[in-house]
Amino acid sequence: MHVLVTAGPTREYLDAVRFLSNASSGKMGFACAAAAAKAGHAVTLVTGPVALPDPKGVRTLRVVSAEEMYRVVMKAYPRVDAAIATAAVGDYRPVARFAGKLKKTSGSLLLKLVRTRDILQEMGSRKGRRILVGFALEVQDAVPQALLKYRKKNLDYVVLNTPRTFAADTMDCQVYREGELVKRFRGTAKHTVARWIVSVLGP
Repeated sequence: MHVLVTAGPTREYLDAVRFLSNASSGKMGFACAAAAAKAGHAVTLVTGPVALPDPKGVRTLRVVSAEEMYRVVMKAYPRVDAAIATAAVGDYRPVARFAGKLKKTSGSLLLKLVRTRDILQEMGSRKGRRILVGFALEVQDAVPQALLKYRKKNLDYVVLNTPRTFAADTMDCQVYREGELVKRFRGTAKHTVARWIVSVLGP
């Protein structure tokens, strides 16, 4: 089986030095990639900017922006049998990038943003016979929002977690399939969660 994993944050640059991003460390995605490789699968890992070494036995492709991740993921997607989408992809990017370094002024700055392309939605629409696992990081109405994402993105499993998992080595999460809770983890090491996720992909 060939498994595609997405990991880490994306960065949307405002100018040469500043960017919009989030606190994702990439640890969950890298754990999934390592677990899939250890299980004997061929693995392609597409990751945003993180301070983690390439997992052993994994083809690692590093990107920066949401658009770069979209292009690399969709190029790899036709050749895989399953995908685990852990990446915290930015939903918005600046309409335009300022040349050089934007200088501070005495007034306010109005920043216009536009939506980035929805990578997971595109993966779901082209899923075919692939197994697709998505992650939902939610705060308000967490379970309904995760189940909505499950349906809209055409997922096989959705892993619901919280911002407390950012940069942590352990996590609390709930896994849903067809609207039902199938697994709950509390204070569990990410590599243990990763092994379980890889186990549901099949042989």
